[in-house]
Amino acid sequence: MTMREFWTGSGVRLRAVGERPGGLNWLLLPGGPGIGSESLYGLAEAIDVPGVTWLVDLPGDGSNPGGGDPFAGWPGVLVEAAEALPRAVFVGHSTGGMYLLSVPALEPLLAGLVLVSSAPHAGWLADFERMTRQNPLPEVDAAAAVYEADPTDANLGRLAVASAPWNFAAGGVAAGAELLGRMPYNAGAVDWSARNFDRTYEMRWWPASVPTLIVSGAEDRIVAQRLWNEPRFRGGHVLHRRIEGAAHFPWIERPGAVRAAFHELAACTGSPSEPGQVRR
Repeated sequence: MTMREFWTGSGVRLRAVGERPGGLNWLLLPGGPGIGSESLYGLAEAIDVPGVTWLVDLPGDGSNPGGGDPFAGWPGVLVEAAEALPRAVFVGHSTGGMYLLSVPALEPLLAGLVLVSSAPHAGWLADFERMTRQNPLPEVDAAAAVYEADPTDANLGRLAVASAPWNFAAGGVAAGAELLGRMPYNAGAVDWSARNFDRTYEMRWWPASVPTLIVSGAEDRIVAQRLWNEPRFRGGHVLHRRIEGAAHFPWIERPGAVRAAFHELAACTGSPSEPGQVRR
């Protein structure tokens, strides 16, 4: 299909990358922060869901430059993306999912919510930092020192590539490093999130009835997926899918299993006037 793209009033960019029969609009928001939504193109291909699939970039993130102070409205401007399209299903990867859960105004706008390799609060950081101490990567230490001295987009990209062994299961490291090596990055987004979000994050809403899918790689070493085990994250409208053999980017190692999980959610979205119920 011919690429369709548009920007919201505050500069959120949406690009259509897939269209199939169906009335849903799937909005894919990347993690990082700082990595472009191009990192989710493989996810968009893998899920093969009904409706239109969009890659979403906040202003100032990835290859979306924004204007003025692009971070002034973060992450609340995500509401504009959900308002722009009917029957929106927001899909947040990692930090992207955390941004979604910090914007309560999204809840009445969504036909569905998907959280991939994400977390409900900043408690994941302690687990991540422990993991990095127990599994040191000299290449990451070297790249991090260069980035701290010269925080350019290019140096951020080199740091991301060096971290591939943490982000992917053993069989997916080569493909993951190739993916990370060709992504656009934005160091300004990393700086904003570090100063304003990452260590103080606590979700501000949880879906009361919106069909919700939590996708967790069984080998995710970046964001601790055990945080979703609390009873408050269960319910008839919530579907949990743990993907064996997959890590932080689960569609890289197990695209078929990720596709199956998304199709389960799609079947639960109902009509615009019918709330969906997840079949457990």
